[in-house]
Amino acid sequence: MDEVIRETSLPGIEPFYIGKVRDLYDLGDRLLIVATDRISAFDVVLPTGIPYKGKVLTALSGFWFNSTRHIIDNHFITTDVAEFPAELQRYSNTLAGRSMIVKKTERIDIECVARAYLSGSAWRAYKENRPICGIKLPPGLRESDKLPEPIFTPTTKAESGHDMELTLSEVEDMVGRDAAQEIKEKSLKLLAAAIPEVESKGIILSDTKFEFGFYNDSIILIDEAFTPDSSRFWPMDDYEPGRPQRSFDKQYVRDYLEEINWDKKPPAPQLPDEVVEKTTERYFEAYKRITGKEEL
Repeated sequence: MDEVIRETSLPGIEPFYIGKVRDLYDLGDRLLIVATDRISAFDVVLPTGIPYKGKVLTALSGFWFNSTRHIIDNHFITTDVAEFPAELQRYSNTLAGRSMIVKKTERIDIECVARAYLSGSAWRAYKENRPICGIKLPPGLRESDKLPEPIFTPTTKAESGHDMELTLSEVEDMVGRDAAQEIKEKSLKLLAAAIPEVESKGIILSDTKFEFGFYNDSIILIDEAFTPDSSRFWPMDDYEPGRPQRSFDKQYVRDYLEEINWDKKPPAPQLPDEVVEKTTERYFEAYKRITGKEEL
C-alpha cells in the first residue's frame, strides 16, 4: 500500500498556506499545490490519513482541468514532476502524483456551489421550508430528487467553522455584478458539461463546488475540479429518491463518526482500518470510473 502522506516535508521550502487537505508553496509567479492524504469531517481534520487520497484528488483535478478549458481557463500548468523547478527535483518521490504547479491568482473568497439534485444543506433548508441562498424551490420534492433545473448556491469561504449561505445579490455586493454573474454562469456551465460525462460512466453528479480567481484581469477556475472532496457522486445503479444516497467520498468516515457519537469537536478520534480501507476504495472507484484508468 502507498505510504500515507499527512504532512508535507520539503526541507528548506516553507508552505505559505496549510489547508485541511492541501499544502501550498509560493514559487514566485506560480504556486506548488500538494494534496496530502489528510481527511476532514464536520470541519475537523482527522488524525488518520486515507491512502492514495491525495493522488486521486490530483489526478482527477488534472483530468477535469484539461477537459473543461473550452468553458473557462484554469490555473493548471502541470503535474509532471520532471517539469517542476530544479529546487523541487530532490523531493520528487514525495511530490510525484500528488502535486501540481499552477498559476498564482487573486482568489475570490466565495465557494461557488452548483446543484442538480436536492441533497445536503439544500435538503435541510427545504425541509425547514427555507429558501436556499435566496432560491425558493417548488413544493413536493423528496430528498435526492433531481431539481427542475440546476441552481447556483454560493457560500462564504470560512477559514474555520461552517460556510454561510449567500444570495446572488450578496455575491454582487462582494465582487461586483459582472464578476458575480460570470462565476454563476461558469459554475452552471461546468456542471452541465460534467453531468453527461459522468452519467456515461454510471455516476450521478448531485452537486459540486468551485473556486475562482483573477488572473491577468480575467476570472479563471482554481483549486480543484470535480473530485470526491468537492462533489457528490452517486452510483447510478443504486439511485433511489426519497433517501440519502451512497456516494464516492468520505461517507464511511462520516457514518462511523456518527455511530460512535463523536461530539464533532477536536481532537477527532482515530479511524479503524476497515473505515480507512472502504474510504480508499470509494475514492479509487470514482477515479477509475471517471478516467477509465485502472492505476494512478
